[in-house]
Amino acid sequence: MTFPIIFILFILIVLTTQQKGFYKSTRIGKRGRPFTMWKLRTMKSCPTITTHITTIDDPRITPLGHFLRQTKLDELPQLWNVLKGDMSLVGPRPDVPGFADTLVGEDRILLNIRPGITGLATLAFRDEEVILANQKDPEAYNREVIWP
Repeated sequence: MTFPIIFILFILIVLTTQQKGFYKSTRIGKRGRPFTMWKLRTMKSCPTITTHITTIDDPRITPLGHFLRQTKLDELPQLWNVLKGDMSLVGPRPDVPGFADTLVGEDRILLNIRPGITGLATLAFRDEEVILANQKDPEAYNREVIWP
């Protein structure tokens, strides 16, 4: 049922950005194993911007990308990750490589859980891009408040 929606959005992304319609990212899953997480592309590639933080006013986000992010439709391809067993529907968001290495003590329990498409952090920080845009140092806020 979601395949036709993903297909139409994929075509729209390719036509409007002249880039690949899917975005893939290496993430850390259960037991610290890396996997490829899939999303619909919402941003234009820009090699001069090196931050991993995205705010609501980020110039890389396309008009269609804003819509996809607001509606969370960009997450639909992650259903493939669920079918493959890399992710579950509900659980902590999968981390980028390197972050899991910084987990200590009880925080390491996250590595025993299959990451999910949605979870408590997704609900608590639904407007993460707006929150980050209002911070003096978005990277520090993300590292110290959102990720922990």
